[in-house]
Amino acid sequence: MPILDRLAVNLKALAELGPAPLMLYGRYQLGLRSGYLRRKTLPPDPFPTAKLHPLTFLSIPTRDELLAFQQDDTALLESAGDIAGGRDRLFGSTPRPLSLTVSGPPAHWTAYARGQAHTGEDDIKLVWEGGRFGWALTLARAYCLTNDERHAEAFWNLTERFLEGNPPYHGPHWESAQEAAMRMISLLVAFQAFEDARATTNARKESLALAVAAHAGRIPPTLVYARAQNNNHLLSEAVGLLTAGAVLPDHPDAPDWKAQGWRWFNRGLQAQIAGDGSYIQQSANYHRLMLQISLWGTAAARSQGLEAESETQSRLAAATRWALGLVDSQTGRLPNLGPNDGGRLLPLSSTQFSDYRPTLAAAARAFLKEDPFPPGPWDELSFWLGLETGLPQEESPIRASRAIPQVVLHNEVSDSWAYLRVQEFSGRPGHADLLHFDLWLDGMNVAQDAGTYLYNASPPWNNALARTATHNTITVGGRDQMTRAGRFLWLDWPACTLTERIERGDGTVHSAAGQHDGYRRQGVIHARRAAALTDGGWEVEDRLTASPGHQSGAAIQARLHWLLPDWSFIIQEEGPVFRLALESPGGAVELSVEAPEA
Repeated sequence: MPILDRLAVNLKALAELGPAPLMLYGRYQLGLRSGYLRRKTLPPDPFPTAKLHPLTFLSIPTRDELLAFQQDDTALLESAGDIAGGRDRLFGSTPRPLSLTVSGPPAHWTAYARGQAHTGEDDIKLVWEGGRFGWALTLARAYCLTNDERHAEAFWNLTERFLEGNPPYHGPHWESAQEAAMRMISLLVAFQAFEDARATTNARKESLALAVAAHAGRIPPTLVYARAQNNNHLLSEAVGLLTAGAVLPDHPDAPDWKAQGWRWFNRGLQAQIAGDGSYIQQSANYHRLMLQISLWGTAAARSQGLEAESETQSRLAAATRWALGLVDSQTGRLPNLGPNDGGRLLPLSSTQFSDYRPTLAAAARAFLKEDPFPPGPWDELSFWLGLETGLPQEESPIRASRAIPQVVLHNEVSDSWAYLRVQEFSGRPGHADLLHFDLWLDGMNVAQDAGTYLYNASPPWNNALARTATHNTITVGGRDQMTRAGRFLWLDWPACTLTERIERGDGTVHSAAGQHDGYRRQGVIHARRAAALTDGGWEVEDRLTASPGHQSGAAIQARLHWLLPDWSFIIQEEGPVFRLALESPGGAVELSVEAPEA
């Protein structure tokens, strides 16, 4: 990008983001490029030692207790066997090699951050996911179910391979302090499950205590970067420090870890969760990750005599209600809103990655003191976290939370529901997706959001699914609703407002409308109204009007986008009406589009 264009982007980013995050990010970059962060994270010789203490809030299930949550233990044991053989199902996919080291001697983490060393993968998430040690929790669950020492030995062998191949602070797995924090938490859960196994020797316990201290020590030097991001990075790193303070209370740095972690945990949640419960990253998956981090963080804090600030508790309650208001009751899924890199913490259940019920059930128990769902396999996470069950149960999690997402609509005739994306941005948008329409029928996501797939890859997969054209909305002049200034940066944020919300007597919404000015440079305002029809169908009406002060009359090109499931279909055109008949697993679904003459 030419220097003048880059300067213009930087000035606009300064105006929209404010000076604080840019100054913090500038401090991080200065430390990175000057060599200060490299010197700051050279491992001490020797590392201070401390005894590893158990996490008192963790509840390790017995075989019978775990069996109560397992509909079928075959998949769990197959996954554990694959992991022992060096293969894992990353992101719930088919097994692939579990890559825990890089070829050749690992460089200092700053070399990877500066692009001076490379991992061989297009997208770093394919490297980091194995290093988050979610596979260790699969082995732990399999051990609880079988008491088979092979699972414990596999855990220790793979952990030792990782620690030997990635000595403190060398290798790509140390590049992000968030990765260190998430890995530490998984390590500690697995260790506690394997604590009484024959494979868990005193020497291995001492080695793990040193590793936990090293992981905690990686976080403070780059906390300024997490503060600049003001997202799940800050929360996970704060919780990592809190956790280290809980398990290494005799370590000389433990008081500082505890104080810093507690400070930024409360500040982060209060800054990142809006009053209505929406999360700053504008992402369903990152919303879930925030709740997972918060569940762990509040438990780790309570074990040290700390209770979350009242404002923190209020924001977590609102965030839980927000997500419950968007959950599909049949599948536990949410609309695939915003960025989704497949990240999660604490995969402690037999449910699929796309099932949000384990996290939402635990969050409702912890932050709302209620049970949102009937008993099921999603209750396993709550058990591990020692959360009380048998709390008051709402008749419907959606209905109980109907006032939180203002534009969740219901059609009682067809028992379908929809989400109309009307959002005011309080932080950096992840996707240019305003007025996107998501439709659900009988557990099927009929009108979908593509999510993300990859962030860092060769075109067209360089976070391309964040663009307006991949969402169920309208593009004007082939443009996005905002200006894309980088892979993760949108500028010129539109003003988006809710203009209509009509409720039934029971409080559910059957009609809503909104508008945004993301095409104001083209002289256009986009307005959309969605309504549930009495025949069980849905009507979505779009209007493009001249923006204030703009002279209408010039021709514009507009395109309506719909992302539908990969079902067999027939297309028919009858004058101004376009019909698409799809054959779903549950029967026929028809999409009719009419564009009358203006």
